[in-house]
Amino acid sequence: FVEQLADISGLPIGIKSAVGETEFWDDLINQVQNTDRCVDFITIDGSEGGTGAAPLAFSDHVALPFKQAFASVFKKFELAGIAHNIVFTGSGKLGFPETSLLALALGCDMISIAREPMLAIGCVQAQRCHSGHCPTGIATQNKRLMWGLDPTLKSNRLANYLIALRKEIIQLTHACGYEHPAQITPKQFSIVDDNYASHSVADIFGYREGWGSPTKEHIDEVVGIIRAATEMRITM
Repeated sequence: FVEQLADISGLPIGIKSAVGETEFWDDLINQVQNTDRCVDFITIDGSEGGTGAAPLAFSDHVALPFKQAFASVFKKFELAGIAHNIVFTGSGKLGFPETSLLALALGCDMISIAREPMLAIGCVQAQRCHSGHCPTGIATQNKRLMWGLDPTLKSNRLANYLIALRKEIIQLTHACGYEHPAQITPKQFSIVDDNYASHSVADIFGYREGWGSPTKEHIDEVVGIIRAATEMRITM
């Protein structure tokens, strides 16, 4: 089906999924290894992801949290040697710099965020997204309620959030001694347990050396671009 969509549209086609049972991913990897068919991208959605329309039992107890979900799937593709053939996206409360950077270190090529941008444009989490009666005018087709959303004002607030997020991700990267987030590895992250013991994220999720990182050639290319841009700004 994915290949049919790709052939018809000429566009990259992928899937987005929460993670529970892992047999699906084993079947997908088997398809990729034994046929010429493959998804272009995979988005792993952690259970932290929210929607104003989800039943409480589903939003609280269905699917694995992002870190566990993404690591369990990504490791399978690394073991199969095909992780670099697919673009991986992470989602699920990744809208803060530290969670964004951790997602990138675990192997995400990009992240998708919704909650924080929604809050930036005025969402009050009324949980009426599915009803068409969003009181702030964001998730509605009601013309009267739509007046509550001023695109000029809210677009500036959204832009400010994205600029600040990127700036702080870069600042954290520099604090780790690197020039670009792509250079960050799971070894730079530790998680403290209930007994105040610190454990490397690489050890917790069983990551091997090099897992979650771009190839050396790609990293060198990115760093070269950054340094060239920095030199250009200095000369200007």
